[in-house]
Amino acid sequence: MTDTTYPAIRILVDGLWTEGTGTARIPVENPATGRILTEFPAASADDVARAIAAATRTFPAWSGLAPHARARILHRAAALVRDRVDELARLMALELGKPLREGLGEAAKVAEHMEWHAEQGMRILGDVIPTARGIHLTARRFAVGPVTAFTPWNGPGASPARKMSAALAAGCTLVIKPAEETPATAMVIAECLVEAGVPPGVLNLLYGDPAEISRILLASRDIRMISFTGSVPVGRHLAQEAGKHLKPMILELGGHAPVIVCGDVDAEAAADLAVAAKFRNSGQICVSPTRFFLHETIHDRFVDRMVEVTEALVVGDPLAAATTMGPLIHERRLQAADALVQQAVDAGANLRTGGKRLSDTGAFYAPTILTDVPDTADIMTREPFGPVAVVQRFTDLDDACTRANATDYGLAAYAFTGSARAAETIAHRIETGILSINHFAGSNVDVPFGGVKDSGYGREGGAQCFDGYLTTKSVSHKVA
Repeated sequence: MTDTTYPAIRILVDGLWTEGTGTARIPVENPATGRILTEFPAASADDVARAIAAATRTFPAWSGLAPHARARILHRAAALVRDRVDELARLMALELGKPLREGLGEAAKVAEHMEWHAEQGMRILGDVIPTARGIHLTARRFAVGPVTAFTPWNGPGASPARKMSAALAAGCTLVIKPAEETPATAMVIAECLVEAGVPPGVLNLLYGDPAEISRILLASRDIRMISFTGSVPVGRHLAQEAGKHLKPMILELGGHAPVIVCGDVDAEAAADLAVAAKFRNSGQICVSPTRFFLHETIHDRFVDRMVEVTEALVVGDPLAAATTMGPLIHERRLQAADALVQQAVDAGANLRTGGKRLSDTGAFYAPTILTDVPDTADIMTREPFGPVAVVQRFTDLDDACTRANATDYGLAAYAFTGSARAAETIAHRIETGILSINHFAGSNVDVPFGGVKDSGYGREGGAQCFDGYLTTKSVSHKVA
């Protein structure tokens, strides 16, 4: 029998796991059944203040710890995570509706983030600058101070792990507020870090009213930097608030990724890859490939194969081994995606498959493909954040690049071509933070992750993983 038990949700403040002291209670819903998994108390303003105070008090000692000592803790935490990957995958299935096979992959990435940042943390180096005789001039990098982070429900493991690992490895202390829709996954990650040896007060985890918690955190003079992953409207609001207090930010916001498929590729093989990428996590991924621009010579073969493979997907219980796509996170997301699909059809798009809910129970929506979508359809410029692929034809590569850039987003983009010239044209023309050519791996721990335009600013991961968490101090020492 499938294990559907769900843990009691607690917040972590100054080393203590406790219920929040707020009066409101937060429900957690299973999107596959519509049933409430649990309800838990929200953190109060006092809880937030105590978390800030703990992060502030413990910052000097944590930032002063030798980098290899912090690395040892992160490596131990990674090992603990690997021991609990099955549990993490099951929790993601319950609270997000993510199929088990995908959840196992995300759980493994949690450990990879910890290991990557542990190693990079031992390579935080400064510079010795040549100058006049008798003066020693250096540029040194220091942890910026206590920081705060906000993470979304669609990446309940990878997103909190990336921010926790980056902050801790850099020597920062942290107050993190993961999404209330998917609290258990982040809680287990924090448990692993605490068990691995993160001292009390260094890591604090809160759930509650997002607006109230963010207001307090952003206004605190002790919080020195904010890292946010989420929607464009919320990111824009937080940036405005942070600007009032002159606080730097890392913003990883929405995407509406284009896919340019040239006429010189194996259309069927590319379509197979496209289906696997498009419907992962029910399309609820900021780097999900969504707008497909297909060269007219391979358009029909690509679409026919994409429809065939899409219709073979098994949509159902995310805890079942055979399931390849689960539900959307909740009814609101389903309704939003469906509204864009129906508006596109009304505008003249051809519905090749899907375009309907699949069950009266749970937020299940059929994986959907729309072809010949007109530029006037809202879905061409608005992110559906669901299992919907939209297709247009092209004949000229420059025109395809122009149309690919015709949104306010610029997070991820993809292209398929056997031509080095075409690949270089796309690399130079497409306005994006991440470009993958002949594959759909848009996010890895060892490459910088982030966007341009309304998709945000700053980078996470890769060699740039600490850029937002460190400050540079110039030290000039005149030798007597």
